[in-house]
Amino acid sequence: MSFVFPPVAIPGLAVADREERIPVRRIFCVGRNYAAHAREMGKDPERDPPFFFMKPADAVVDDGETVAYPPLTENLHFEAELVVVIGREAAGVDQAAANDCIWGYAVGNDLTRRDLQLEARDKGRPWDMGKGFDRSAVIGPVHPASLVGHPSSGAIRLTVNGETKQDADLSELIWSVPEIVSILSTSVVLKPGDVIMTGTPAGVGPLVEGDECVVSIEGLGQISTRIGPRT
Repeated sequence: MSFVFPPVAIPGLAVADREERIPVRRIFCVGRNYAAHAREMGKDPERDPPFFFMKPADAVVDDGETVAYPPLTENLHFEAELVVVIGREAAGVDQAAANDCIWGYAVGNDLTRRDLQLEARDKGRPWDMGKGFDRSAVIGPVHPASLVGHPSSGAIRLTVNGETKQDADLSELIWSVPEIVSILSTSVVLKPGDVIMTGTPAGVGPLVEGDECVVSIEGLGQISTRIGPRT
């Protein structure tokens, strides 16, 4: 097959203790999946069906990189998240089989242009420009589920310049990982390389140029991101 111009490189995620990388197909994100975060965003934390938004695959950023403060915002936010990587096709899977479709887990940071997101939300418009901008999906090395299991509890924390901003437990997820995979797989066919960012706890807040943001999840290590000068 020939193309009018060369296709872009396939985005990839690092794998813990291995040289191979995981090709990223799509990035799905779960909105408001911790009750306390739903409340801080002014929403009811009732267990309504989960909703999803997306980031482009090439928004991924590795651990340790500098992310320039993005354009068009005055309110860049951090969001610590557990990341799930699909390794087997999943179409309409039930919860009992959902974990079999997961290749591994990683630590993530869903960077958000909060002012653009809230403006879009209040006008009933899509969140794309608030969530799916360049270099907005910081994701650390993926740990195979065959080695770390399927975490359903454990501390998830985020610090900015050493000060704790988010401190919660994975057990506080409104919708568990198997539930998320099962529900999402009824809407789309999940395939290897699909990534799911599972939602953030309470405590989200702003980042400014020069900040060092560290996210850690028990059993999965930590990732660090520095915010560089505005682009």
